[in-house]
Amino acid sequence: MDTEGIARLLEQTAAEIILPRFQQLAHGDVIEKKPGDLVTIADREAEDYLTGLLREAHPGAVIVGEEGVFADASLLDGLATAEHAFVIDPIDGTRNFVAGRDEFGVMLAEVRDGVTTRGWILQPQAQRMYIAELGGGVTLNGSRIDRTRADRAPLGATSKRSVHGFTAEGRLSPVVESAWCCAFDYPKVLHGDVDFLVYTTVHPWDHLAGSLMVTEAGGVSRTLAGEDYTVASRARGLLIASDPETWAAAQEAWPAR
Repeated sequence: MDTEGIARLLEQTAAEIILPRFQQLAHGDVIEKKPGDLVTIADREAEDYLTGLLREAHPGAVIVGEEGVFADASLLDGLATAEHAFVIDPIDGTRNFVAGRDEFGVMLAEVRDGVTTRGWILQPQAQRMYIAELGGGVTLNGSRIDRTRADRAPLGATSKRSVHGFTAEGRLSPVVESAWCCAFDYPKVLHGDVDFLVYTTVHPWDHLAGSLMVTEAGGVSRTLAGEDYTVASRARGLLIASDPETWAAAQEAWPAR
């Protein structure tokens, strides 16, 4: 299926499954997978629904979703060597979704032989669709994105509270809190709202689509150890930056490894 056709599948999933549940969740619709890590009935239903749509369009593809992997971690086995695969984050920013905040999204990445070839991020409430194709750049609602470069020391965002306000003795702008949602964090790098992001975990459903977008826009996505981020990455610590120079400055200054 062509790239725009798959984008429509994400929009269909949001319209049919996710948005009817937004701000309508009952107490029993939300559980903790582990302390602080929430999942809702909408996450599970959306993953099943989008999986079905993708399987119909690409019957030979391996399809892996966040909630499926939580139930059976072996689903990740072989993903990096699959000839054709899709990786789904049915609702990124579930904590925001549960709280009734608009900062949640649907993310999808296509992987061929270990290489991320296409990525989609849908922000349903904002009606924004970001799309990246390997070698083809990144767009927002069909238009190329022009990053605005601010005159400042590199500005970073992270969910790690102990680092908020960190400046590396003036080499960085004070680090700010992330959106707790990769579907909003990565676009902030694309638009120039922040210059780099730091994450502890490297789950493919969280980072494949956004990493492709950042690299297609001239940026960098690498582990803190300096290895390019791929579907096979397992190391803790991920640093995404708007350009190689910013990545190097942030990596050198970052206090936590």
